[in-house]
Amino acid sequence: MTDIADRRLPPSTARRLARGLRRDWALYGALALFGALVLLAAFGPLLWPIGPLEMDFAATLAPPSLAHPMGTDGTGRDIFARFMDGARVSLSVGAAVVLTGFVFGGGLGLLAGIGGWTADVLLMRIVDALAAFPPLILAMAVTVGLGGGLHTAALGIMLSTVPFYARLIRSDVLRLRGQTFIEATTALGARPSRIVFRHLLPHTASTMLIQSAAVFGYSILTLAGLGFVGLGAQIPEPEWGAMITEGLQYALTGGWWVSVFPGIGVLIAVVTTNVIADHVRDRIDPRGQQLGVV
Repeated sequence: MTDIADRRLPPSTARRLARGLRRDWALYGALALFGALVLLAAFGPLLWPIGPLEMDFAATLAPPSLAHPMGTDGTGRDIFARFMDGARVSLSVGAAVVLTGFVFGGGLGLLAGIGGWTADVLLMRIVDALAAFPPLILAMAVTVGLGGGLHTAALGIMLSTVPFYARLIRSDVLRLRGQTFIEATTALGARPSRIVFRHLLPHTASTMLIQSAAVFGYSILTLAGLGFVGLGAQIPEPEWGAMITEGLQYALTGGWWVSVFPGIGVLIAVVTTNVIADHVRDRIDPRGQQLGVV
């Protein structure tokens, strides 16, 4: 018997969806910028001959040039090499935060949504306790309590994102449980695991996509903020927030490039992920609310 809850786009809609994606230059531009950032983070340090911690006191505060595309800092370290290493750090932490929040926060929200009244109350009170603190303050408190540094900063950011996922997934699951196709599938005797993995989770995909993009941008900004105030990565570790802090002392003396290029990296990473998620969500929303095609 064909599962009555299966959802497929008709061929005409699928063709219009493909045409819409082909015309979406904003999406392709964001993908190109983000892809370039990922390639620099993954392969740039392997190909660039200068290390991020190598000092050249004969070339301190050198402006951007062919030898140093992003200039050098006050101790002659190459900003381009540090930028690429900082991209690796920031993107890795962002991906780890998204994965952790998805697994733990999403898991809490799913269990609260399908587990009945008792499970809902108990699990959401845990989430409420975490959400009682502003996310940045919670991340700072965890970082300070565990001694500071890049790894503790990442852990603090991970913990602060759990409520984001848990509340959204819980509300989505509770809404979906009242839909006709879920009730019909249950009446046909489908196992709970089948309902969860075949019907509930796929229909939360667009919500999770947008939330993950927001969390990814938040994690990069928060990591940079913690590094900026000295709680995250420590100078001279190549991390964008710490690099911006280090560059402030040279900004008034003409060394603008020391802090500007790491700031551009943060901007690109945050904006492109949100643009990609928004444009893709508008076309793959399983509820068909915003196909974004004509």
